[in-house]
Amino acid sequence: MKDIFAVLFECLKEEQPVAIATVIELASAPEGSTGELPSLGATILFGPSRGAIGSFASGALDRVVLRDIEAALDTGQSASRHYGSGGEIGLNDVTVFIDVYSPPPRMIILGAVDFTRALVKVAKVLGYRVTVCDARPVFATKKRFPEADEVIAKWPDKYLATVADQLGPLDAICVLTHDHKFDVPAIVSAIGTHVGYLGAMGSRKTHAERVVRLIEAGVDPARIHAIMAPIGINIGARTPEETAISICAEIIALREHVKVNSLRDDPGPIHKVTT
Repeated sequence: MKDIFAVLFECLKEEQPVAIATVIELASAPEGSTGELPSLGATILFGPSRGAIGSFASGALDRVVLRDIEAALDTGQSASRHYGSGGEIGLNDVTVFIDVYSPPPRMIILGAVDFTRALVKVAKVLGYRVTVCDARPVFATKKRFPEADEVIAKWPDKYLATVADQLGPLDAICVLTHDHKFDVPAIVSAIGTHVGYLGAMGSRKTHAERVVRLIEAGVDPARIHAIMAPIGINIGARTPEETAISICAEIIALREHVKVNSLRDDPGPIHKVTT
């Protein structure tokens, strides 16, 4: 078996999510628990691509800690947890610190359009690793999107099929095309992933037509509401930069479970009518 910290280094080098749980405190006289106490400093490493390495004294405690490690990886937040020696919740026999090492969250922007450049800029400020994907090589170029981490000239649904198992709750997919032959297959692929945010640009009429095609393509109507479309929150955005801010604000709000005035849920016009 490889050394835990050697595996940690490999995960960090390869930008794979990983977490280490370490016993940082033990009660001197535990009461009401059912297992043997682990050693102070005992560690367990877990990564989705690596599985679990290491063990505490109790298999029951291991199982509970591994469950909490997976939850911590989903949120990207390190935290302390308290257990009984047999994994009981509500006891303080064992204090474990779960240290999460997450690669930057990913934003995949489907469609190399005018709004894409602005969204790339805002997403990079927020710390995203940004991929721009478009089936048209003449538009999907690094020269047009120099701040993107990668620019892929490929059909969006084909590209998503190669990364679907890598996407998680902290990641986002933004569909900025207005062409059903591009965005419908892309959304069909995206909606089957564990991505935390899926938004699609377009008018309410465009999205209504899109919904019909998605259902015809086999998407469960109950899952349609997961698509944030029209994309963004209602801040009266007009320019690409303002639209990018409205999209990123919606992503943050959804991630933090904060209620905002999303265009999807607002029956009013997308653009403010000026007189």
